[in-house]
Amino acid sequence: MSLASLFYQAQSNKINFVQREIGFLGGGSYYIGDINTKGHFLNSHPAGGIYFRYCNTYRTAFRFSLNYGEISANDANSDDANQIERNLNFSSNLYEFSSIAEFNFVEYRIGHERHKFTMFLFAGLSAFYFNPTIDLGFGKEYLRNYKTEGQVSTYPKIQIGLPFGVGIKMNIGKKIGMGLEWGPRKTFTDYLDDVSGIYPETPVFNSKGLNLTDRTIDSSSSLGSMRGNPSNKDWYFYYGVTLNFKLPDPSKKCHGRGKKETIKRFKIIF
Repeated sequence: MSLASLFYQAQSNKINFVQREIGFLGGGSYYIGDINTKGHFLNSHPAGGIYFRYCNTYRTAFRFSLNYGEISANDANSDDANQIERNLNFSSNLYEFSSIAEFNFVEYRIGHERHKFTMFLFAGLSAFYFNPTIDLGFGKEYLRNYKTEGQVSTYPKIQIGLPFGVGIKMNIGKKIGMGLEWGPRKTFTDYLDDVSGIYPETPVFNSKGLNLTDRTIDSSSSLGSMRGNPSNKDWYFYYGVTLNFKLPDPSKKCHGRGKKETIKRFKIIF
């Protein structure tokens, strides 16, 4: 077979290329907001997920993921004297479903001898569940239920986010690949930590008589002052190692048709 025919056959295989994968994420999750203002990877918690990836070319793919993690922060761990004085903290489980598109910097395919490594970018849309809690020695209490900043209505526990990020992929076998990725999630809420606005005129107490609204060490001057920064929305992050398994390809017949069509074209040409 001539070099020209080999080239056209390779191009035909790429055009007809479809690869399906199932993968797993193991790593961590953390958040940035009013209680952790800028510390990436601080207060990280174990996180994991499972996803299905549909690769329609050597450069592009679509991924559908279910992820679980936890986020938390504590003013007591801050270097800022004002935060230490404010004395707030929270934790929340985090459940996410995301649909994202991936773009590889170079061509990549699990099991391919030449296209076995790439960096990639991803972006998409997510729906996530959160519900911030606090434990003051009497078990977990859900802060959202108390409307700690005097809200007229509670904020939704399920909201929309914009996931994006960067990573690498590499082959470790004919049917197995692994990767490393880091992905911020932009949200449209400032209540991942239950902190956003001002101290309300009427504080909120739990069943034990503890003030959930104003926990400042010196609460005499907190009324009406800023409790958080409502102009900056909260972010959460997932990062970790991925392990991908290539699924059996039901489109092999389609590949065969592509090869036969290519061969017929070569016979006509030559």
